[in-house]
Amino acid sequence: MNASELHSSIELIRHGKAVLGCELGSTRIKASLVGPGGEPLASGSFGWENLHEDGIWTYPMEEVWQGIAMAFRDLAADVDRQYGVPLTGLAAVGFSAMMHGYIVVDKDDKLLVPFRTWRNNNTGQAARELTTLFDWSIPQRWSIAHLYQANLNDEDHVSDIARIT
Repeated sequence: MNASELHSSIELIRHGKAVLGCELGSTRIKASLVGPGGEPLASGSFGWENLHEDGIWTYPMEEVWQGIAMAFRDLAADVDRQYGVPLTGLAAVGFSAMMHGYIVVDKDDKLLVPFRTWRNNNTGQAARELTTLFDWSIPQRWSIAHLYQANLNDEDHVSDIARIT
């Protein structure tokens, strides 16, 4: 990075014009700071691994928040190390996460069951039935298979679901 690019990056950060992206992946939570054109400025991460508890692959929700905080702290330290300025403002923040699994909450946004990750393979009956119904391959890891399997299993929480994500 030349002196002009360095100065430009410092000004973007100083004036809160950079964008923060956080991605919750299956082995790491990543935080990336980018400029308005998508150019990478800094990054941070937090390593994690899902747990097999009571026959379900899951991540504790407390660890989600801890991981986001640690990845951001790592990113802020990278900003300070590279640019010598504190990260005090952002133009925008975006989040992405694993595209498969099962997180259901009630009307008060209370988690109804532990997060069921993409690694679970206990939705075979639902996946088969949905594949037949829709004439489209529905893998076991898809959220709709988790939801339908919970319904087929007559799980207590199903009647309280207000939102699935």
